[in-house]
Amino acid sequence: MSVTDAVKAFSTRRATRLGANSVLIVLLVAGILVIVNFLAARHSTRWDFSETQRFTLAPQTYQVLRGLTRDVTVTVFSQDRSPAQTQFRELLDEYQRVNDKLKVQYVDPDRNPALAKQYGITRRDIAVVESQTESARATVPAESDLTSAIVRVSKDVKKTVRILEGHGERGINDQDRGGLSVAKDALTKQGYEVESLSLLTRAEVPSGTAVLIIPGPQRALTDDEVKRIEAYIASGGHVMILIDPDTDPHLAPLLASWGITPGEGLLVDLQDSVAQIGAMALLLRPGYDHDITRDISSYVIFPLSRALIVKEDGEAAKQWSVAPLARTSARSWAETSLKNAKSGVIRFDEKEDARGPLPFAVAITPKKAPEAGKPRPAIVVVGNSQFVTNAYLNFPGNTDFLLHAIGWLAEDRDLIAITPKENAFRPFIPNPTQERVLLYVQVLLLPATIFFWGLSIWRRRRRL
Repeated sequence: MSVTDAVKAFSTRRATRLGANSVLIVLLVAGILVIVNFLAARHSTRWDFSETQRFTLAPQTYQVLRGLTRDVTVTVFSQDRSPAQTQFRELLDEYQRVNDKLKVQYVDPDRNPALAKQYGITRRDIAVVESQTESARATVPAESDLTSAIVRVSKDVKKTVRILEGHGERGINDQDRGGLSVAKDALTKQGYEVESLSLLTRAEVPSGTAVLIIPGPQRALTDDEVKRIEAYIASGGHVMILIDPDTDPHLAPLLASWGITPGEGLLVDLQDSVAQIGAMALLLRPGYDHDITRDISSYVIFPLSRALIVKEDGEAAKQWSVAPLARTSARSWAETSLKNAKSGVIRFDEKEDARGPLPFAVAITPKKAPEAGKPRPAIVVVGNSQFVTNAYLNFPGNTDFLLHAIGWLAEDRDLIAITPKENAFRPFIPNPTQERVLLYVQVLLLPATIFFWGLSIWRRRRRL
Protein backbone atom coordinates (compact mmCIF):
# COMPACT_ATOMS: atom_id res chain seq x y z
CA MET A 1 0.00 0.00 0.00
CA SER A 2 1.35 3.37 -0.96
CA VAL A 3 1.80 6.24 1.51
CA THR A 4 -1.07 8.10 -0.10
CA ASP A 5 -3.40 5.19 0.31
CA ALA A 6 -2.28 4.75 3.93
CA VAL A 7 -2.98 8.41 4.74
CA LYS A 8 -6.32 8.21 2.99
CA ALA A 9 -7.27 5.09 4.88
CA PHE A 10 -6.18 6.61 8.20
CA SER A 11 -8.14 9.82 7.63
CA THR A 12 -11.32 7.92 6.78
CA ARG A 13 -11.35 5.92 9.94
CA ARG A 14 -14.09 6.71 12.45
CA ALA A 15 -11.62 7.08 15.35
CA THR A 16 -9.58 9.62 13.39
CA ARG A 17 -12.63 11.74 12.60
CA LEU A 18 -13.76 11.71 16.24
CA GLY A 19 -10.27 12.62 17.45
CA ALA A 20 -9.97 15.45 14.93
CA ASN A 21 -13.37 16.81 15.96
CA SER A 22 -12.34 16.73 19.62
CA VAL A 23 -9.08 18.60 18.94
CA LEU A 24 -10.95 21.17 16.83
CA ILE A 25 -13.53 21.71 19.57
CA VAL A 26 -10.79 22.15 22.21
CA LEU A 27 -9.01 24.69 20.01
CA LEU A 28 -12.25 26.59 19.38
CA VAL A 29 -13.13 26.68 23.10
CA ALA A 30 -9.59 27.81 23.99
CA GLY A 31 -9.79 30.53 21.33
CA ILE A 32 -13.14 31.73 22.65
CA LEU A 33 -11.79 31.82 26.22
CA VAL A 34 -8.74 33.82 25.11
CA ILE A 35 -10.94 36.34 23.29
CA VAL A 36 -13.35 36.62 26.26
CA ASN A 37 -10.48 37.16 28.71
CA PHE A 38 -8.91 39.76 26.41
CA LEU A 39 -12.19 41.66 26.14
CA ALA A 40 -12.80 41.36 29.90
CA ALA A 41 -9.35 42.78 30.65
CA ARG A 42 -9.84 45.69 28.25
CA HIS A 43 -13.48 46.38 29.15
CA SER A 44 -13.95 45.01 32.68
CA THR A 45 -17.25 45.36 34.49
CA ARG A 46 -17.66 44.74 38.21
CA TRP A 47 -20.82 44.50 40.31
CA ASP A 48 -21.00 45.55 43.95
CA PHE A 49 -23.56 43.45 45.83
CA SER A 50 -22.49 44.61 49.32
CA GLU A 51 -25.22 46.11 51.50
CA THR A 52 -23.48 49.49 51.91
CA GLN A 53 -21.86 49.58 48.43
CA ARG A 54 -18.50 49.69 50.20
CA PHE A 55 -16.60 48.62 47.06
CA THR A 56 -17.99 51.45 44.92
CA LEU A 57 -16.04 54.72 44.84
CA ALA A 58 -17.74 58.09 45.04
CA PRO A 59 -18.08 60.20 41.86
CA GLN A 60 -15.67 62.79 43.32
CA THR A 61 -12.99 60.13 43.67
CA TYR A 62 -13.43 58.95 40.07
CA GLN A 63 -13.11 62.54 38.91
CA VAL A 64 -9.90 63.09 40.88
CA LEU A 65 -8.29 59.82 39.77
CA ARG A 66 -9.14 60.24 36.10
CA GLY A 67 -7.67 63.74 36.22
CA LEU A 68 -4.26 62.60 37.49
CA THR A 69 -1.52 63.61 35.08
CA ARG A 70 1.50 62.48 37.11
CA ASP A 71 2.53 59.49 39.21
CA VAL A 72 1.34 59.31 42.80
CA THR A 73 2.89 56.92 45.34
CA VAL A 74 0.97 55.71 48.41
CA THR A 75 2.93 54.10 51.26
CA VAL A 76 0.71 52.45 53.86
CA PHE A 77 2.33 52.00 57.29
CA SER A 78 0.33 49.26 58.98
CA GLN A 79 0.81 45.83 60.48
CA ASP A 80 0.47 42.92 58.07
CA ARG A 81 -3.11 41.63 57.78
CA SER A 82 -4.42 44.14 60.32
CA PRO A 83 -8.03 45.39 59.88
CA ALA A 84 -6.78 48.85 58.90
CA GLN A 85 -4.41 47.46 56.26
CA THR A 86 -7.25 45.36 54.84
CA GLN A 87 -9.41 48.46 54.52
CA PHE A 88 -6.57 50.46 52.92
CA ARG A 89 -5.89 47.60 50.49
CA GLU A 90 -9.53 47.28 49.43
CA LEU A 91 -9.77 51.02 48.75
CA LEU A 92 -6.42 51.37 46.99
CA ASP A 93 -7.10 48.33 44.79
CA GLU A 94 -10.18 50.16 43.54
CA TYR A 95 -8.14 53.33 43.05
CA GLN A 96 -5.54 51.50 40.96
CA ARG A 97 -8.24 50.02 38.72
CA VAL A 98 -9.24 53.57 37.78
CA ASN A 99 -5.75 54.95 37.11
CA ASP A 100 -2.48 53.02 36.90
CA LYS A 101 -0.49 56.16 37.75
CA LEU A 102 -1.20 55.32 41.38
CA LYS A 103 1.59 53.18 42.88
CA VAL A 104 1.00 51.48 46.25
CA GLN A 105 3.33 49.79 48.74
CA TYR A 106 2.63 48.38 52.21
CA VAL A 107 5.15 48.68 55.04
CA ASP A 108 4.98 47.11 58.49
CA PRO A 109 6.57 49.77 60.78
CA ASP A 110 7.57 47.08 63.30
CA ARG A 111 9.53 45.13 60.68
CA ASN A 112 10.94 48.21 58.94
CA PRO A 113 11.46 50.82 61.68
CA ALA A 114 14.13 52.66 59.68
CA LEU A 115 11.69 53.56 56.90
CA ALA A 116 9.03 54.47 59.45
CA LYS A 117 11.51 56.79 61.18
CA GLN A 118 12.48 58.31 57.83
CA TYR A 119 8.84 59.24 57.21
CA GLY A 120 8.34 60.42 60.80
CA ILE A 121 5.69 57.79 61.55
CA THR A 122 4.65 57.86 65.23
CA ARG A 123 1.52 55.71 64.98
CA ARG A 124 0.34 52.81 62.85
CA ASP A 125 -2.35 52.77 60.17
CA ILE A 126 -1.25 55.86 58.23
CA ALA A 127 -0.99 56.24 54.46
CA VAL A 128 1.66 58.65 53.16
CA VAL A 129 0.73 60.01 49.73
CA GLU A 130 3.55 61.51 47.62
CA SER A 131 3.92 63.06 44.21
CA GLN A 132 7.12 64.79 43.12
CA THR A 133 8.00 67.09 46.05
CA GLU A 134 4.53 67.15 47.63
CA SER A 135 3.42 64.93 50.51
CA ALA A 136 0.20 64.43 52.50
CA ARG A 137 -1.20 61.85 54.93
CA ALA A 138 -4.40 59.89 55.35
CA THR A 139 -4.82 59.10 59.04
CA VAL A 140 -7.80 56.73 58.66
CA PRO A 141 -8.62 54.16 55.95
CA ALA A 142 -11.45 56.29 54.60
CA GLU A 143 -12.10 57.24 51.00
CA SER A 144 -12.47 60.93 51.91
CA ASP A 145 -9.02 61.05 53.55
CA LEU A 146 -7.26 59.22 50.72
CA THR A 147 -8.88 61.24 47.96
CA SER A 148 -8.24 64.51 49.79
CA ALA A 149 -4.56 63.61 50.21
CA ILE A 150 -4.25 62.76 46.50
CA VAL A 151 -5.77 66.12 45.59
CA ARG A 152 -3.28 67.95 47.79
CA VAL A 153 -0.17 66.26 46.38
CA SER A 154 -1.35 66.55 42.79
CA LYS A 155 -1.55 70.34 43.05
CA ASP A 156 1.53 72.51 42.68
CA VAL A 157 0.15 75.39 44.78
CA LYS A 158 -0.04 74.81 48.56
CA LYS A 159 -2.74 76.36 50.69
CA THR A 160 -1.65 78.55 53.59
CA VAL A 161 -2.92 78.24 57.16
CA ARG A 162 -2.13 81.27 59.31
CA ILE A 163 -2.23 81.20 63.11
CA LEU A 164 -2.92 84.39 65.05
CA GLU A 165 -0.43 85.55 67.68
CA GLY A 166 0.13 88.51 69.97
CA HIS A 167 -2.49 87.84 72.68
CA GLY A 168 -0.98 84.97 74.63
CA GLU A 169 -2.08 82.36 72.07
CA ARG A 170 -0.41 78.98 71.90
CA GLY A 171 2.73 79.14 69.74
CA ILE A 172 3.23 77.08 66.61
CA ASN A 173 6.92 76.59 67.43
CA ASP A 174 6.37 75.89 71.13
CA GLN A 175 7.37 72.27 71.86
CA ASP A 176 6.05 72.22 75.44
CA ARG A 177 2.87 70.36 76.35
CA GLY A 178 0.80 73.50 75.76
CA GLY A 179 2.39 74.38 72.41
CA LEU A 180 1.25 73.75 68.83
CA SER A 181 4.42 72.34 67.26
CA VAL A 182 2.79 68.91 66.77
CA ALA A 183 -0.23 70.57 65.13
CA LYS A 184 2.09 72.52 62.83
CA ASP A 185 3.86 69.30 61.82
CA ALA A 186 0.54 67.53 61.19
CA LEU A 187 -0.71 70.36 58.97
CA THR A 188 2.61 70.57 57.13
CA LYS A 189 2.50 66.83 56.44
CA GLN A 190 -0.98 67.34 54.99
CA GLY A 191 0.47 69.70 52.41
CA TYR A 192 -0.32 73.06 54.03
CA GLU A 193 1.98 76.02 54.53
CA VAL A 194 1.73 77.07 58.20
CA GLU A 195 2.64 80.61 59.23
CA SER A 196 2.08 82.86 62.23
CA LEU A 197 0.19 86.14 61.79
CA SER A 198 0.03 89.31 63.89
CA LEU A 199 -2.85 91.64 63.06
CA LEU A 200 -1.26 94.24 65.31
CA THR A 201 1.26 94.90 62.55
CA ARG A 202 -0.83 93.99 59.49
CA ALA A 203 -3.66 96.11 58.19
CA GLU A 204 -5.57 93.08 56.96
CA VAL A 205 -5.52 89.31 56.81
CA PRO A 206 -3.13 88.54 53.90
CA SER A 207 -4.65 87.40 50.66
CA GLY A 208 -4.18 83.71 50.00
CA THR A 209 -5.00 82.74 53.58
CA ALA A 210 -6.93 79.50 53.26
CA VAL A 211 -7.68 79.25 57.00
CA LEU A 212 -7.08 81.62 59.90
CA ILE A 213 -6.76 79.91 63.30
CA ILE A 214 -7.25 81.84 66.55
CA PRO A 215 -5.82 79.36 69.11
CA GLY A 216 -7.04 80.33 72.57
CA PRO A 217 -6.07 84.00 73.08
CA GLN A 218 -5.59 84.87 76.75
CA ARG A 219 -5.75 88.65 76.27
CA ALA A 220 -8.31 90.78 74.45
CA LEU A 221 -7.97 91.55 70.77
CA THR A 222 -8.20 95.20 69.80
CA ASP A 223 -11.25 96.58 68.00
CA ASP A 224 -9.15 97.08 64.86
CA GLU A 225 -8.07 93.42 64.88
CA VAL A 226 -11.66 92.24 65.26
CA LYS A 227 -12.70 94.47 62.33
CA ARG A 228 -9.93 92.98 60.18
CA ILE A 229 -11.13 89.47 61.00
CA GLU A 230 -14.72 90.51 60.19
CA ALA A 231 -13.59 91.92 56.84
CA TYR A 232 -11.72 88.70 56.06
CA ILE A 233 -14.81 86.60 56.80
CA ALA A 234 -17.07 88.95 54.83
CA SER A 235 -14.80 88.45 51.79
CA GLY A 236 -15.31 84.68 52.01
CA GLY A 237 -12.67 83.83 54.59
CA HIS A 238 -12.44 80.71 56.72
CA VAL A 239 -11.72 80.94 60.44
CA MET A 240 -11.23 78.47 63.27
CA ILE A 241 -11.77 80.08 66.69
CA LEU A 242 -10.70 78.26 69.86
CA ILE A 243 -11.85 79.95 73.09
CA ASP A 244 -10.76 78.66 76.50
CA PRO A 245 -12.82 78.90 79.70
CA ASP A 246 -12.27 81.85 82.05
CA THR A 247 -10.91 84.08 79.26
CA ASP A 248 -12.29 87.16 77.51
CA PRO A 249 -10.54 87.64 74.16
CA HIS A 250 -13.06 90.32 73.10
CA LEU A 251 -14.60 88.02 70.48
CA ALA A 252 -18.09 87.95 72.02
CA PRO A 253 -19.45 90.68 69.66
CA LEU A 254 -18.12 88.77 66.64
CA LEU A 255 -19.63 85.50 67.87
CA ALA A 256 -22.92 87.27 68.65
CA SER A 257 -23.21 88.27 64.98
CA TRP A 258 -23.46 84.53 64.24
CA GLY A 259 -25.86 83.82 67.11
CA ILE A 260 -23.20 82.33 69.42
CA THR A 261 -22.56 83.27 73.07
CA PRO A 262 -19.58 81.80 75.00
CA GLY A 263 -20.91 80.08 78.12
CA GLU A 264 -19.64 80.69 81.63
CA GLY A 265 -17.77 78.15 83.71
CA LEU A 266 -16.36 74.71 82.94
CA LEU A 267 -18.26 71.82 81.38
CA VAL A 268 -18.65 68.72 83.55
CA ASP A 269 -19.94 65.45 82.11
CA LEU A 270 -20.53 62.34 84.21
CA GLN A 271 -21.21 60.17 81.16
CA ASP A 272 -19.12 61.25 78.16
CA SER A 273 -15.78 61.95 79.82
CA VAL A 274 -12.47 60.18 80.34
CA ALA A 275 -12.61 58.43 83.70
CA GLN A 276 -8.81 58.34 84.10
CA ILE A 277 -8.52 62.13 83.66
CA GLY A 278 -11.73 63.42 85.23
CA ALA A 279 -15.30 64.50 84.54
CA MET A 280 -14.05 67.73 82.92
CA ALA A 281 -12.13 65.86 80.20
CA LEU A 282 -14.97 65.66 77.68
CA LEU A 283 -15.14 62.75 75.29
CA LEU A 284 -16.57 63.16 71.79
CA ARG A 285 -17.84 59.80 70.58
CA PRO A 286 -18.10 59.04 66.84
CA GLY A 287 -21.49 59.45 65.23
CA TYR A 288 -22.11 63.16 64.56
CA ASP A 289 -23.55 63.64 61.10
CA HIS A 290 -21.42 66.48 59.75
CA ASP A 291 -18.77 66.64 57.05
CA ILE A 292 -16.09 67.29 59.69
CA THR A 293 -17.01 64.53 62.13
CA ARG A 294 -18.66 61.89 59.93
CA ASP A 295 -15.46 59.97 59.10
CA ILE A 296 -13.87 60.22 62.56
CA SER A 297 -13.81 56.72 64.03
CA SER A 298 -11.73 57.45 67.16
CA TYR A 299 -12.65 59.32 70.32
CA VAL A 300 -11.76 63.02 70.63
CA ILE A 301 -10.72 64.40 74.03
CA PHE A 302 -11.54 68.00 74.99
CA PRO A 303 -10.08 68.84 78.43
CA LEU A 304 -11.44 71.92 80.25
CA SER A 305 -14.06 73.26 77.85
CA ARG A 306 -16.73 75.93 77.90
CA ALA A 307 -20.19 75.77 76.38
CA LEU A 308 -21.30 77.64 73.26
CA ILE A 309 -24.87 78.87 73.61
CA VAL A 310 -26.62 78.93 70.23
CA LYS A 311 -29.41 81.47 69.74
CA GLU A 312 -32.05 79.84 67.57
CA ASP A 313 -34.05 83.01 66.81
CA GLY A 314 -33.23 86.58 65.90
CA GLU A 315 -31.50 88.21 62.96
CA ALA A 316 -28.33 86.10 63.22
CA ALA A 317 -30.34 82.86 63.02
CA LYS A 318 -31.92 84.07 59.77
CA GLN A 319 -28.54 84.68 58.15
CA TRP A 320 -26.30 81.94 59.55
CA SER A 321 -26.64 78.18 59.84
CA VAL A 322 -25.06 76.71 63.00
CA ALA A 323 -24.37 72.96 63.07
CA PRO A 324 -23.21 71.30 66.32
CA LEU A 325 -20.00 69.29 66.05
CA ALA A 326 -19.86 68.19 69.69
CA ARG A 327 -22.13 68.43 72.72
CA THR A 328 -22.22 67.03 76.23
CA SER A 329 -24.60 64.31 77.41
CA ALA A 330 -27.76 64.75 79.47
CA ARG A 331 -25.72 64.00 82.59
CA SER A 332 -23.67 67.19 82.30
CA TRP A 333 -23.69 70.81 83.35
CA ALA A 334 -21.64 74.01 83.19
CA GLU A 335 -19.87 74.40 86.55
CA THR A 336 -19.91 78.15 87.16
CA SER A 337 -17.93 77.97 90.40
CA LEU A 338 -14.35 77.83 89.19
CA LYS A 339 -13.20 77.59 92.80
CA ASN A 340 -15.06 74.30 93.21
CA ALA A 341 -13.85 73.08 89.83
CA LYS A 342 -10.20 73.75 90.65
CA SER A 343 -10.53 72.08 94.04
CA GLY A 344 -12.08 68.98 92.45
CA VAL A 345 -15.32 69.31 94.41
CA ILE A 346 -17.97 69.51 91.69
CA ARG A 347 -21.69 69.35 92.31
CA PHE A 348 -24.61 70.48 90.19
CA ASP A 349 -26.33 73.66 91.49
CA GLU A 350 -29.77 74.13 89.98
CA LYS A 351 -29.73 77.86 90.75
CA GLU A 352 -26.40 78.72 89.14
CA ASP A 353 -25.35 75.92 86.78
CA ALA A 354 -26.77 75.25 83.31
CA ARG A 355 -27.83 71.64 82.76
CA GLY A 356 -26.76 69.71 79.65
CA PRO A 357 -26.71 68.67 76.94
CA LEU A 358 -24.66 71.69 75.92
CA PRO A 359 -22.79 72.22 72.61
CA PHE A 360 -19.13 73.16 72.79
CA ALA A 361 -18.09 72.94 69.11
CA VAL A 362 -20.04 74.29 66.13
CA ALA A 363 -19.63 74.87 62.40
CA ILE A 364 -21.12 78.06 60.93
CA THR A 365 -22.00 78.84 57.31
CA PRO A 366 -24.23 81.50 55.74
CA LYS A 367 -27.70 80.39 54.73
CA LYS A 368 -27.61 82.56 51.61
CA ALA A 369 -25.47 81.23 48.78
CA PRO A 370 -22.62 83.58 47.74
CA GLU A 371 -22.62 85.38 44.45
CA ALA A 372 -21.19 83.58 41.47
CA GLY A 373 -17.40 83.45 41.58
CA LYS A 374 -17.14 84.50 45.23
CA PRO A 375 -15.99 82.14 48.02
CA ARG A 376 -18.35 81.11 50.78
CA PRO A 377 -17.41 82.06 54.37
CA ALA A 378 -17.07 79.24 56.91
CA ILE A 379 -16.31 79.28 60.62
CA VAL A 380 -15.58 76.60 63.22
CA VAL A 381 -15.82 77.60 66.89
CA VAL A 382 -14.64 75.32 69.72
CA GLY A 383 -14.87 76.15 73.41
CA ASN A 384 -11.45 74.63 73.98
CA SER A 385 -7.92 75.01 72.65
CA GLN A 386 -6.12 72.31 74.64
CA PHE A 387 -7.28 69.51 72.34
CA VAL A 388 -4.87 70.71 69.63
CA THR A 389 -1.87 71.08 71.93
CA ASN A 390 1.15 68.79 71.99
CA ALA A 391 -0.21 67.04 75.09
CA TYR A 392 -3.40 65.82 73.38
CA LEU A 393 -2.96 65.93 69.61
CA ASN A 394 -1.25 62.54 69.56
CA PHE A 395 -4.63 60.98 70.37
CA PRO A 396 -5.85 59.74 66.94
CA GLY A 397 -9.29 61.32 67.27
CA ASN A 398 -7.86 64.74 68.13
CA THR A 399 -5.61 64.69 65.07
CA ASP A 400 -8.49 63.63 62.85
CA PHE A 401 -10.81 66.33 64.21
CA LEU A 402 -8.23 69.07 63.58
CA LEU A 403 -7.31 67.91 60.08
CA HIS A 404 -10.94 67.36 59.07
CA ALA A 405 -11.93 70.80 60.36
CA ILE A 406 -9.06 72.48 58.50
CA GLY A 407 -9.83 70.49 55.35
CA TRP A 408 -13.50 71.51 55.53
CA LEU A 409 -12.57 75.16 56.03
CA ALA A 410 -9.92 75.08 53.29
CA GLU A 411 -12.54 74.31 50.62
CA ASP A 412 -11.89 70.58 50.51
CA ARG A 413 -15.41 69.99 51.77
CA ASP A 414 -16.57 68.22 48.57
CA LEU A 415 -13.95 65.56 49.18
CA ILE A 416 -14.47 65.34 52.93
CA ALA A 417 -18.21 64.95 52.37
CA ILE A 418 -17.71 61.54 50.76
CA THR A 419 -19.91 59.17 52.76
CA PRO A 420 -18.05 56.28 54.42
CA LYS A 421 -19.10 52.85 53.22
CA GLU A 422 -18.93 51.08 56.59
CA ASN A 423 -18.37 51.79 60.25
CA ALA A 424 -14.75 51.75 61.33
CA PHE A 425 -13.47 49.86 64.33
CA ARG A 426 -14.38 51.71 67.52
CA PRO A 427 -12.58 50.77 70.71
CA PHE A 428 -14.46 50.82 74.02
CA ILE A 429 -13.45 53.70 76.31
CA PRO A 430 -15.49 53.56 79.53
CA ASN A 431 -16.99 56.66 81.11
CA PRO A 432 -16.87 57.05 84.92
CA THR A 433 -20.13 55.14 85.49
CA GLN A 434 -19.08 52.27 83.22
CA GLU A 435 -15.68 52.15 84.88
CA ARG A 436 -17.27 51.74 88.33
CA VAL A 437 -19.55 48.97 87.04
CA LEU A 438 -16.57 47.15 85.52
CA LEU A 439 -14.68 47.57 88.79
CA TYR A 440 -17.52 46.07 90.85
CA VAL A 441 -18.10 43.20 88.41
CA GLN A 442 -14.49 42.25 87.65
CA VAL A 443 -12.84 42.96 90.99
CA LEU A 444 -15.65 42.10 93.43
CA LEU A 445 -18.56 40.16 91.92
CA LEU A 446 -16.70 37.63 89.72
CA PRO A 447 -14.02 36.70 92.28
CA ALA A 448 -16.66 36.41 95.03
CA THR A 449 -18.85 34.23 92.82
CA ILE A 450 -15.96 31.92 91.97
CA PHE A 451 -14.90 31.77 95.65
CA PHE A 452 -18.34 30.79 96.97
CA TRP A 453 -18.90 28.37 94.08
CA GLY A 454 -15.60 26.66 94.83
CA LEU A 455 -16.42 26.65 98.55
CA SER A 456 -19.78 24.95 97.90
CA ILE A 457 -18.14 22.28 95.71
CA TRP A 458 -15.50 21.66 98.37
CA ARG A 459 -18.17 21.24 101.09
CA ARG A 460 -20.20 18.83 98.92
CA ARG A 461 -17.16 16.69 98.25
CA ARG A 462 -16.29 16.52 101.94
CA ARG A 463 -19.70 14.96 102.68
CA LEU A 464 -19.10 12.15 100.20
